[in-house]
Amino acid sequence: MKEVTLKQIAENLGISVTTVSKALKDYKDVSKETKALVRAEAKALNYKPNVFAVNLRTKESKTVGLIIPEVVHHFFSSVINGIINEAEKHGYLVIILQSNESEELERKQVDLLLSKRVDGIMMSMANTTVAVDHISGIKQANTPLVMFDKISKLIACSKVVINDRQAAYEATKFLIDKGCKRIAHFRGALLPQNSIDRFLGYKKALEDHGLAFDPKLVYICEKVDYDDGRAAAKKLLADGHKIDGLFAITDMAATGALTVFKENGIRVPEDIAIMGFSNWFLSQAITPALSTVDQPGYIMGRKTFKILRKEMKAKKQGLAFTPITKTLETKIIERDSTPK
Repeated sequence: MKEVTLKQIAENLGISVTTVSKALKDYKDVSKETKALVRAEAKALNYKPNVFAVNLRTKESKTVGLIIPEVVHHFFSSVINGIINEAEKHGYLVIILQSNESEELERKQVDLLLSKRVDGIMMSMANTTVAVDHISGIKQANTPLVMFDKISKLIACSKVVINDRQAAYEATKFLIDKGCKRIAHFRGALLPQNSIDRFLGYKKALEDHGLAFDPKLVYICEKVDYDDGRAAAKKLLADGHKIDGLFAITDMAATGALTVFKENGIRVPEDIAIMGFSNWFLSQAITPALSTVDQPGYIMGRKTFKILRKEMKAKKQGLAFTPITKTLETKIIERDSTPK
């Protein structure tokens, strides 16, 4: 089907191409009657603006990219909703790509978004990402970038995070205050910054309260999901470690551990108290309901886009932009997996 042009609309209506163009852009010097005629004809012909031409003229595509490890994860779903709701207010479309916790796929997605000339990129790193040269490439391409949640300190860009170390410290302290003396930790992969910080917060809380840190009680969950939690809990029991508390890096991992403990006749919280992280929506639907750290995903999403928009606006105006780091507050949610 042949592409409909402004010239065709102009010829059909017996007016100039300039008038058609101005009418579609809602210029004030074109009458309401002419605008109505032009829009009706454009609709009848199924006219679509040439996006590339518009991009060249306005120097923006009104599209932004979002790279996220896992779309179906409750926390990331909340982030996505926050981003989309904020983006729609300002006329932006969001291209959402899932890295599936794969560095290789994440690299391809960065290249794709740069080739599409999106106005800006928002991303949370995959757990498996080691080198960050592809992320540095976003900045080298002069494309606005905001990282959130799983970030790299090596990248000089805006970031929206929580204080993972402090939140983990408070979660571990909460277990200590409930009487736990021997607390295990199911941590994430070795490299993501949030995994590092939550581990350090756990370790510091033990040390500050006179409890010995035992590296044998730290188990790595690469994907930090339900299956990882189950596997780590089974290994902990097989290793014969006696614990009375568990702090897991995510609610999913905590839930996996909880089911294994129940299958083995271990009472929660009477025998082992469990603390999760992120306040996953199902954490209050399981039995016992999971005590956790509330991580404000929706607010993180909104703030991420707001900062990106500031940088995109500065770029369009040719102004310098200083990266912004926004740290959001978390809070402890007490439920039934910890003693009252």
